[in-house]
Amino acid sequence: MSFVASMTPGLDAGDRKFLFWCVGIALTLAVVVGILTPSGEDDNPLPSSYLAGQHGALAAYETLQRAGYPIERWERPLSELAATAGPETVVIFAQPMLRDTSDIKAIREILERGGRVLSTGLFGGFMLPMGSPESAREFNFAACRLEPNGLNPKLDALANTGEVWMVPQASWQLGKPAQRVEYTCGLQAAVVELDWGKGHAVWWAGSTPLENGSLARAHNLDLLLNSLGPRAGHKFYWDESLHGSIRSSWSFADSTALRILSWSLPVLALLIVWSFSRRSGPVRALPLPLRTTPIEFVEALGSLYRKAGASSTAVAVAWERFRRRALALCGMRMLRIDASELAAVIRRRFPNVSAELEADLAAAEESAKNDSLAPREALRMVQLLDQHLEELKAAAKPRAATIELHPQERAS
Repeated sequence: MSFVASMTPGLDAGDRKFLFWCVGIALTLAVVVGILTPSGEDDNPLPSSYLAGQHGALAAYETLQRAGYPIERWERPLSELAATAGPETVVIFAQPMLRDTSDIKAIREILERGGRVLSTGLFGGFMLPMGSPESAREFNFAACRLEPNGLNPKLDALANTGEVWMVPQASWQLGKPAQRVEYTCGLQAAVVELDWGKGHAVWWAGSTPLENGSLARAHNLDLLLNSLGPRAGHKFYWDESLHGSIRSSWSFADSTALRILSWSLPVLALLIVWSFSRRSGPVRALPLPLRTTPIEFVEALGSLYRKAGASSTAVAVAWERFRRRALALCGMRMLRIDASELAAVIRRRFPNVSAELEADLAAAEESAKNDSLAPREALRMVQLLDQHLEELKAAAKPRAATIELHPQERAS
């Protein structure tokens, strides 16, 4: 306790106890929020290639990279990708979110140029040409083991992938010959293939087979590879531009730590306001202000001289002070002598003083008698006298200890 008291010397016992309570409450809130707040990635249902949670798709993306697939994330407008697309282009749209008609037009252009598209979910079906998705007629909260629907292995390669598990989030309206259903869940289409122009499209009813939590189950990974087609001679793109927001450096901070701060900072602000506002008055009486300070006295005196137009008076005071101090340094009594006589006395005592001494003293004596002296000139005269006095003090420094000043001089 004595150590804590030494660390907070400005606080009394009551304030120190209150500070301990505030710190304890803040730490307790931080721990509780940290325990109760779940991980943001585990709760995020978006199958993004950036997310490592259960529903993310980071494992699928990295698996394709390690398998030698030339794949990259696409975060720019789809129109830029469509402008350079060709038969070698393969694009993955995992649970996309529709933006506008320009995105649908770009996907159609990619297919017309011979590209291949894998799209999942309800909105992923709307993006495809001749897309006829619909909401799932039954809500499945558990994964469904898909039933293969293809008969000819050469024409229906997807249907021969093997055992596949999926949580369907949509269905597909059947009845168009160009659309081939490869897998079903119950009576609902789960995997559909269709051709458009020179390209080829594959639709999944859900993104479960490529999610981190389900990728290694049964033949889910094989379904992903078969949906993408052959690796040789193709360039693969994992679209992130239709996932609502583009990832940035700030996105990684938007997690549990940021949520804890959003709760703890307002609480800390309330504690600070409460601690400073609980008293109705100051702890100790304020010191009485001084009537004047040295600088205020100087400003008042200067204002008095300025209003009175007494510039010559200021020079006269400085001249008299210089005369007394100079005669004392020369070891002479306080005589009433003019500027020329004073300069001669100083020159005899200190032959090495400034050559401008005589002229400056004469000018100062004349300025002290000039009632119309300008303030700027008066300031210059006072500064010159101070400079000469400092020069005399420096010249007389070795004998300064032996000089006895007249009592009247000391009083002045």
